[in-house]
Amino acid sequence: MTTARIIEEQRKTTQSGKAKAGRWTLEFERTEGQRPDPLTGWAGSGDTKTQIRLTFETKEEALAYATRKGFDIHLVPAPPVKLKLQAYADNFR
Repeated sequence: MTTARIIEEQRKTTQSGKAKAGRWTLEFERTEGQRPDPLTGWAGSGDTKTQIRLTFETKEEALAYATRKGFDIHLVPAPPVKLKLQAYADNFR
């Protein structure tokens, strides 16, 4: 059976906005190990499902899609964001 990993996208550390935060991505876990190509030396495998990524607005949409298609689900929520609030003057104490 195919295993799908559903990941909650988190805010990028280089961005201050939250435009794409909270979206959910469905991607497939690897079923074959990677092996080096004898000609180029690049790592690859015959498993092409790892190239597919589907995005959903909510977790429920992603879970509904995975259960409708009959995938095993591995849910990965985003870690909680901790804000460190401090004043500029605290740098000089």
